[in-house]
Amino acid sequence: MRISFALFVVFLGLALPLIILNTATAHEERKVGSYQLAVGWADEPTYVGFKNAVEVLLKDAKGKPVLNLGDTLKVEVIFGDQKSGLLPLEPAFDVEEGFGTPGDYQASLIPTRPGTYTFHFVGSIKGQKVDQTFTSSEKTFDSPHAPSEVEFPAKDPSTADLASRLERLSPRVDTAQAAATAGQAAAAQARVLSVVAVVLGVVSLFAARGRRRPA
Repeated sequence: MRISFALFVVFLGLALPLIILNTATAHEERKVGSYQLAVGWADEPTYVGFKNAVEVLLKDAKGKPVLNLGDTLKVEVIFGDQKSGLLPLEPAFDVEEGFGTPGDYQASLIPTRPGTYTFHFVGSIKGQKVDQTFTSSEKTFDSPHAPSEVEFPAKDPSTADLASRLERLSPRVDTAQAAATAGQAAAAQARVLSVVAVVLGVVSLFAARGRRRPA
């Protein structure tokens, strides 16, 4: 029994640093002035099409969580050349109710494309100016993945896949609609010309009769 407990302690001692390391690499940590920021996604691994949030954990120089941040700090999400605009950071905790992790602030977001995302924080923390960017990578925090990687038993197309297919199909639909419109216009023109031809024929017939001399 003592040997088993000793082995358990040894295993825990070896595994704990790895657990802590994995937890730390899920967010990028950075010191800004006298404050410590840990930035990443609220839910990782991160999958496209599922509700998530930009998360920042704030601590002061003494390691205490920053409470009552207010609306002084905002985040802009960047993907390629697209920008979300400034998003408010809301507290994901309630000290009085004992809910969540104190100092945890989040901005709700649903990533719609897999790839690299950048979080640009602007504003201030208790008077400390902030203008920092954090970019997803293997060394910082997770880049959103296509949900098909973990789907079972069937791998359904994602919203991004469907949107891409619609974009490719759209020119064909426009061409078909244009052809149909042109065909309808041509048919209408043909009907008008046929009516005009009939009218001209009738007029010509009456004109010919009018020119005949009586016998």
